Amino acid sequence: MSGETNYETQRIDHLGIVTGISREIELVETIDQKVGQTGRKVSCGEGALAMVQNALGFSSRALYLMPDYLRNKPIDLLIRPGLEAEDFNDDSLGRCLDDLYACGVTEVFASVASKALSVYGIEHRFVHLDSSSFHLHGEYDVDAPGEEMVSITHGYSRDHRPDLKQVVAQIITSHKSNLPVWLEVLSGNSSDKESFSESVKAYCEHLAGGEKPYFVMDSAGYSENSLKEMKDMLWLMRVPETLAEAKRLVKETTQDQMVELEPGYFGKEVKSEYGGVAQRWLVVFSQAASERELKTLEKAKLREQEAAEKQWRKVCQPVFNCQEDAEAACKQFNQRWKYHRATEQVTPITQYAHAGRPTTGAQPDVVGYTLTGSIELYEAGAEEAKRSLGKFIIAANELDAQNLSAVAMLENYTAQGVSVERGFRFLKDPMFFAHSLFLKSPARIMALIMIMGLALLIFALGERKLRNALKENNESIPDQKGKPTQTPTLRWVFQIFEGLDVLSVWVDGRLVTRKLLNLRPVHQQVIRLLGPQVQKCYLFDP
Repeated sequence: MSGETNYETQRIDHLGIVTGISREIELVETIDQKVGQTGRKVSCGEGALAMVQNALGFSSRALYLMPDYLRNKPIDLLIRPGLEAEDFNDDSLGRCLDDLYACGVTEVFASVASKALSVYGIEHRFVHLDSSSFHLHGEYDVDAPGEEMVSITHGYSRDHRPDLKQVVAQIITSHKSNLPVWLEVLSGNSSDKESFSESVKAYCEHLAGGEKPYFVMDSAGYSENSLKEMKDMLWLMRVPETLAEAKRLVKETTQDQMVELEPGYFGKEVKSEYGGVAQRWLVVFSQAASERELKTLEKAKLREQEAAEKQWRKVCQPVFNCQEDAEAACKQFNQRWKYHRATEQVTPITQYAHAGRPTTGAQPDVVGYTLTGSIELYEAGAEEAKRSLGKFIIAANELDAQNLSAVAMLENYTAQGVSVERGFRFLKDPMFFAHSLFLKSPARIMALIMIMGLALLIFALGERKLRNALKENNESIPDQKGKPTQTPTLRWVFQIFEGLDVLSVWVDGRLVTRKLLNLRPVHQQVIRLLGPQVQKCYLFDP
């Protein structure tokens, strides 16, 4: 008599890629070694991996719904045999977050990132530093914050939500990638001018005597104090346009004084001793930025003209006691506008001393003055504004152009947009842990943002590995339009993997076979290229 046969399907989708990359860099082992034994069924590293999977599942499920999220997943393949969905309840994950905070979120992240860079053999000469705010809702248990705990409070909102409390995340990413190598969680009112230099010093200490990279930052890190504090580090930054010398150079440096750095970009080098630090300034003109900013300028001029005409009608209404008062009012009005001026015309108001027909030879008395005239474009102001269009200044304390040329300065600064800024866009995706920041403890908030950083690390590593493998093997996969590409985003690959299931066949309570359902050639290709650890998750024999 044959035994009872049962069939079970579980959804794996792209999570096998997440687990495979996590195992390659020994995510669980590194965290457990750093945190230590907890005595719980789910180790801290396993809890962290589950939260990373939740984040990269793009399900927008809050953490307390983790058992529901994992219930139809093959947990034995994705985390470890012997674990069940109910083991990942909010108490278990909450304790995991507490352990990560107690160990130090920056220290834990640095350990995992260092291991990842070692495994993949990634070295970087340039790194990009920036910060962004994460807004939070509700009240928080901050009556007795720990010494290292952040303050969840109001601060400068980069997302223009000053009504919400926030914390600030500061990350350093590898050049021309969103691969994070350093992460800190700071108080909501922290200042970039102070925190950037502290992060640079902390990261250099973490390198423990290794070769220090160039730190690429935006103008927030450029101040007299920060330059002095970073005197032993190499940096590349944008010069704030509020500095008087920067304003002068931007206005006075013309394109014919520059040399072409790359198509559409021109530059001129000058020396500077700002803040008592010897440095090279590169005045850059971008043709594309100039054209874009010219359109913005034209719109600004139109808005100002409308506002000036409306205000001028009000200025012309009162009667002034003397001509000097009328002229002063016109002068004061003109000082308010950048691109427009009122044509000054003072008209006297006269009347005769007596009512009725004036006598022969009688002269009227001047009883007041009014302003008339129109609003016209102030050519000098408009031309002055045009002289600054498309220009900015970047600075470096590398004085030897052989080590860092003007072309390299421009290239590495503009790479900011495809590195750290891309990383923050990823972290702020509405589908990415969107509702989990309702956690009430500042300590858990700090740890959760570190988990988000780990998810970004896994995502960036997976994307990098797949792209490199496609190029090395001279292969491609179809993009969203069905055209071959060797540079797919991992988000697109995740979408391709939607609908992959694991079929398990049980006979008399014993697992006898497993099979991957809905597998297509593109899935097989990606799984093969991503290597043995990913292959194991999808039941492939390496």
